[in-house]
Amino acid sequence: MEKEYLDRKANSSTTKHLFGSGLLGKGDKKRNDLLKELNSFKKRDYSFSNGHILGSMCTQPHPIAKEAYISFLETNLGDPELFPGTKQIESNLIQFIKELLHAPTTATGQIVSGGTEGNITAMWIAKKLTGKKEIIIPDSAHFSFQKIASLMDMKLVAIPMTKEYTLDITKIKEKITKNTAAVVGIAGSTELGTIDPIPELSDICYDENIFCHVDAAFGGYIIPFLKELNYDVPEFDFKLDGVSTISIDAHKMGYSAIPLGALIIRDGKWFDQISVDSPYISVKKHAGILGTRSGGPVAGAYAVARYLGMDGYKKVVENCMNTTKYAEEKLDEIGLDLVIKPTMNVLGVKLSKPEKVAKKLSEYGWRVNTMNHLSCIRIVLMPQITKKIIDEFIPIFKKSCEEVGEL
Repeated sequence: MEKEYLDRKANSSTTKHLFGSGLLGKGDKKRNDLLKELNSFKKRDYSFSNGHILGSMCTQPHPIAKEAYISFLETNLGDPELFPGTKQIESNLIQFIKELLHAPTTATGQIVSGGTEGNITAMWIAKKLTGKKEIIIPDSAHFSFQKIASLMDMKLVAIPMTKEYTLDITKIKEKITKNTAAVVGIAGSTELGTIDPIPELSDICYDENIFCHVDAAFGGYIIPFLKELNYDVPEFDFKLDGVSTISIDAHKMGYSAIPLGALIIRDGKWFDQISVDSPYISVKKHAGILGTRSGGPVAGAYAVARYLGMDGYKKVVENCMNTTKYAEEKLDEIGLDLVIKPTMNVLGVKLSKPEKVAKKLSEYGWRVNTMNHLSCIRIVLMPQITKKIIDEFIPIFKKSCEEVGEL
C-alpha cells in the first residue's frame, strides 16, 4: 500500500513542485552552506525510517502525511476565518476521530499537540465544572499528570496496580471523596501498553456522577482495530456512558506527523468552561491552551485518515501485532522473558541491568527505553518496524546482553 503510493508520488508533478521549485537557486552558496550545516546536525539524529528507534511510541509518518504537512505550513488554526479550508480539514478530522471513538452527537473535539496537552485540557475542564481539586489516577499514569498537579494546583491520588499492571478497580471507591474532580483510566499505558478496566471505571463514575477521563493517547488508534481482529480487549470509548473525555494521538499509531493529538469531549457545552474572549482575531471566543496552532500536522493526520481509512488502519494494526508476536518469539529463543504478555504492540523485556544494556545498544546504533522501576526495557513495534528489522536487532541485542553480563 505504502509502496504503491510512493511509486505514484515519484512520477507526479506535485513532487517536482514541492522539491524542485528552485526558489532559492541551486547556485546560492549561502543556501547550500546552510543546508550542509543542517544536514550535519540531522546526521547526529537517530532515525525512525531505518527502524533503529525501538523504544518510542512515535512513528515515521506515512508519506502522504509529510506531503500534506508541507502544503499547509503557513496556516494558523488559531485564527480560523483566515484559513476556512484548513478549518474544514480540522472539522473533518475531528469527525473522523469522533466516529472512531463512538462519540455521541453532543460531542465536540479539540485538536491538540499531543497527549500531554489533551490531559491538561481535560483536567482543566473537570476542575472548572466541579470546582474540585483531586484527581484519582493509576500508578501507571503518564507523567503529564505530575505537570497538571503543579500547573493547576491539583492533588493526585494514586491507585496501585494489579499483577497485570492495570489499575486496581477495587481500590477506586475508597479513594473517592467530596474533593474528587476526576478519575483517570489508561487505554494503552506508556509503560507496557496495558488497558485499565475502563468499563468498570465508567460504571463507578457514572453512578457517582464523577468526571471520567480516558488517556488513550497510544491505544486510541489501536484498540478499535484489535477488537475487529478478535483480540480480547475491553471497551474504552464513548460506548461507555460514564466516559467524559478521551485523549488520543495521531502522531503515535495514527501514523501521522508530530505534533498531532485530539481531545474528544462528550458534551460540547463543557468546552465553554475554558473559553475566553478573543477581541483581536477572527473569532470572538477562544478555547484550549494554545493560541497559534499550525494547520500542517492537522492536514497530515487528515490525509492519512482519508488515505488509509478504517480498513487501512486495521491492516496497520494487524501488521504491528504480527511483528510483535514475531519479536516475542525471537526474544524467547535467546532466553529473555517479558514482564507480562503483551496487550498490544509493546514489549517489556525483563533485565537485571536495563541501563547497561540500553547504553550498549546505543553504542551499536539502536535506541530502546528503560523502565528501571520494572527492571526492563521497552520495545515498541510501530508501523515502520518489520520482521526483517527484528532479525537485524536480535543478534545485536543478544550480543549487548552478553557483553554486560546479562546473558
